[in-house]
Amino acid sequence: MISNLGKFFIDVFFHIKGVINLFFANIYWIFIGPFKGKPPKIEHIFYQMVFVGLRSILIVFFITVFTGIVLAMQTAYQLEKMGAVIYVAALVAVSLCRELSPVLTSLVVAGRVGSSIAAEIGTMKVSEQIEALETMAINPVRFLVIPRFLALFFMLPCLTILGNLAGIFGGFLVGVGSLNINPDLYLQTTFKYLKLKDIFTGLTKSFVFALIIALIGCYEGLNTRGGAEGVGRATTRAVVISFILIIFADCIITAIFYFSKM
Repeated sequence: MISNLGKFFIDVFFHIKGVINLFFANIYWIFIGPFKGKPPKIEHIFYQMVFVGLRSILIVFFITVFTGIVLAMQTAYQLEKMGAVIYVAALVAVSLCRELSPVLTSLVVAGRVGSSIAAEIGTMKVSEQIEALETMAINPVRFLVIPRFLALFFMLPCLTILGNLAGIFGGFLVGVGSLNINPDLYLQTTFKYLKLKDIFTGLTKSFVFALIIALIGCYEGLNTRGGAEGVGRATTRAVVISFILIIFADCIITAIFYFSKM
């Protein structure tokens, strides 16, 4: 029992160490590598941006629209008792922009993109394609990790903004269609109480979540062992660990903004 617990903590320590080393390797190739004549290829970055961003638009849109609809209906049930149903607009907008949209969007992307990253790189690892890259003096981090890292870093905030708009639109449908709120009044109330700091909070979270998804997915892929079964395990670990770290990071960032009165 004690030996298993000790092995678990040792594995966690080396896991954290490996992710941190991968993060600094990313920083090196992004900011120093180009000055040494080895920048990441732009076409690889654009391909990953299309995969991460454009191909995730529909699922992010529908999930956040339905979330806005559900949130509006649930809050209206309570606010109607107090004669304050108009504040459904403000509650939906602020809740989505500060919390729900960045978290739900990140979880969707972690499930879709993070798993794909781990599976793709993991397959290359077990089939010795990464060793072949090293034989040709091509750094795997520069060639494989950097395009995915940059694509997630830039596209996840864009998807979060889309989620904000889609969720507000979902609340608007309920407010106007079911609660009989005047459309102009609904929009005025939304933007009266929705402040720039609410949007900034959600975007800050999305940048952090993008780092988590990219680093965990790439790290698990690069450290895959055991053939096809190992690829499956790495993919599962990438998704599960990303989910846990996203919620954990969300708690910490929310606490920071809360206690700093932002």
